[in-house]
Amino acid sequence: MDEDSRTRAAVEEHWRASERGDTEAEYAIYATDAILDYPQSGERFRGRAAISAQRGGHPADRHFAVQRITGHANLWVSECLITYDGVPSYTVSIMEFADQHVVHETQYFADPFGVPAWRAALAEPMPGRTLAHSCPTDEH
Repeated sequence: MDEDSRTRAAVEEHWRASERGDTEAEYAIYATDAILDYPQSGERFRGRAAISAQRGGHPADRHFAVQRITGHANLWVSECLITYDGVPSYTVSIMEFADQHVVHETQYFADPFGVPAWRAALAEPMPGRTLAHSCPTDEH
């Protein structure tokens, strides 16, 4: 198995472990001194133990559904749908690898939004999705 195949398999296992609540397998992907950044809140978590503690302490019922994983060499991106107590959040996880472990991850979170009327005629639904219409003042 080549390096990219091994890394993809590790990322896939990370998300599967996240879904099944297997914390040991979920955090095995991180280097001991890994950094996790949440740009929207400005938070930085330093070290595998801190990353595990902040995620493990999350009070919501969480579920993880991977939409797409792409990457090469030391940079991998996962697009996921994470639900928190049934409320969906679209996420992008950017993982930087060294020595087959994540040394830096940045995660972005986005709430779903409706299709504004001004562009509704131009859009088609993504596979497996339906379009939700929004009010005319939405600016996305």
